[in-house]
Amino acid sequence: MDMKKSKLVIALGLFILTFVVVGFFVFAKNEVNEISEIKSQTVDILAPQKIEESLKHKLATSTETAVSLIAVGDVMLSRTVAKKIKDNKDVNYPFFKMKDYLASADLVFANQETPITPGPIVPSGSMVFHADPGVEKALKNNNFSIVSLANNHTPNYGQKGLLDTFKYLQSVDIKYTGAEENEQKTNQPVIIEEKGLKIAFLAFNDRDVVPSSYGAGINRAGTALMDVGKMTDAVKKARLQADLVIVSMHSGNEYTEIINSSQSVFAHAAIDAGAELVIGHHPHVVQRIEKYQGKYIFYSLGNFVFDQMWSEDTRQGIAVKIYLGKEGMKKAEITPIIIENYSQPNILSGDKANKVLKRLKVTGDEKIIFKN
Repeated sequence: MDMKKSKLVIALGLFILTFVVVGFFVFAKNEVNEISEIKSQTVDILAPQKIEESLKHKLATSTETAVSLIAVGDVMLSRTVAKKIKDNKDVNYPFFKMKDYLASADLVFANQETPITPGPIVPSGSMVFHADPGVEKALKNNNFSIVSLANNHTPNYGQKGLLDTFKYLQSVDIKYTGAEENEQKTNQPVIIEEKGLKIAFLAFNDRDVVPSSYGAGINRAGTALMDVGKMTDAVKKARLQADLVIVSMHSGNEYTEIINSSQSVFAHAAIDAGAELVIGHHPHVVQRIEKYQGKYIFYSLGNFVFDQMWSEDTRQGIAVKIYLGKEGMKKAEITPIIIENYSQPNILSGDKANKVLKRLKVTGDEKIIFKN
C-alpha cells in the first residue's frame, strides 16, 4: 500500500470513529433528557402529596417553636380545699391529677382566688378566703408562671393579706398581675419573655363584683378595677413593650352561661386596643368563646381548683393550651376538666366532655381544637 492509500484509510477510520462517538453522546443526551422528563412528570404527579407533607411539617415546626401557655380557671386554696391539703399532708394534693398536663407547657396562667397569709381555719360556706403560706410552693411545683390577683377574694384579708401574697409569690418567682402596692403599679403590664417572645399580662376586676375599697389607691394596695379608658391606655403602652398582650378580666354573672354587657364591652375594647387574647373568670361555670376582629375571647374558663361540688356546672371547667408566636395565636387546644374530691381537677372525656365543649359555641374554627 502506497503512502496516499495509507493516509486515506487512516482518515476514513478517524471519520467513522468520530461519527460513532458523536452518535453515542447524542443518544446518551436524549436518554438523559427522557429520564429528566420522566422525573419531572413524577414530581408533578406527587406534588399535591408533597405540598401537604410540607404544610404538615411547617405547622409542626411552627408549633414546636411557638410558646405554649396553659390558661386555667379559678384556683381557690382555702376552705375545704385547705382541709384536703391538711388531711393528705401534701400541699400539692389539688394538682395530683393534672401535674403532667400542667408540666407540658412553657407557661401556666390562672386566676388565684385566695390571698396567701396566715389566719384561722376557714369553714365550709365562708366567703372570706385565705390560704396558709406554703401553697405558693405547690403552684411553683406545678409549673404556674403567672397568676391574676384581680378578683373579689384576693383582698379578703386587707392590706396585710395582699402584701403577704405578693411576698410569698415573689419568694418562689411566680409573677402576678392585677394587684399591686398602688393603683399606678396595677395598670403596668407584667412582661414574661420566653423563646424570644415577649408577652405582656394585664388583669382587671369588675367593679360590679367588689366593693370600691378592693381597688388600689394612690398609697393603698388593691386590685386593678375594670375601666375601659385606663385599660385601653394600659394595653397600648404594653404593646410598645411586648410582642403580644393578654388581658384577664374577672367579670360576669355567677353560675350562668349568659354573657353580660360588662364582659362583652370590656373584652371588645381590650381587643380594639391591641390585645391578642382576653381570658375571663368569675362566673364559676364555663361560658362561650367569641372570635372578635380575628382575635379570641374566652369569657369564662370556669373553676379549676374549687370545692363547689354541689353542681355539675361548678365542678366542670376548661383548660386551654394556647400556642403563641410573634404574629399572634397559632392555635388553642381545649381540654374539659372535672373537679373531684372537693379539690382535684381531672381531665374529662366522653359525653360529659362534649357537653362542656358545646357551651363554647365554636364550630369550624381551624384554630380551636377540642381535646375530648
